[in-house]
Amino acid sequence: MHQLLLMRHAKSSWDDPNLSDHARPLNRRGRAAAITMREAMRELGLAPDVVLVSSALRTLQTLEALEPWDDSPLVEPMDTLYLATPTQLLQALRAVSETTRSVLLLGHNPGLHELAMHLVGPQAMTLANPLTRRLAEGYPTGALVEFAIPGPWHVLDEGGGRLTRFLAPRDLPEPTA
Repeated sequence: MHQLLLMRHAKSSWDDPNLSDHARPLNRRGRAAAITMREAMRELGLAPDVVLVSSALRTLQTLEALEPWDDSPLVEPMDTLYLATPTQLLQALRAVSETTRSVLLLGHNPGLHELAMHLVGPQAMTLANPLTRRLAEGYPTGALVEFAIPGPWHVLDEGGGRLTRFLAPRDLPEPTA
């Protein structure tokens, strides 16, 4: 059984209109939210073996706020994950080594939300399940979803994940430090 963590970057700044979208940094609220998510991930024991991260500044800064890890994961910044489609995200995940137990993919909407919905699959997308209902409602900045992946990475596809957790910064207490 594999673990897949899909995380959307934290809240970014729109203060400088001269910056390209790719170069937008996190804002103060985003940095605080990422720290909140780091604490929650530690408390829950969510520690990836591999991190696939978009090369955009806001995703890299979100990852930086999640560090340090107890065991340093292999981090792969990838240009192809910047504003990637669900198909592009799946391609990146299918290329992960089968020996990798846990992957954190840190990216952007709408692709990340669409990928999560794809992994849940239409059969499991019942509004009776509070996790899938929550996922269907949206994927806010800084949110993290966890999937159990029973099959091999290279065949991951629609309905190939069991949604086990949905965390958003607004659900969590402020950081203690």
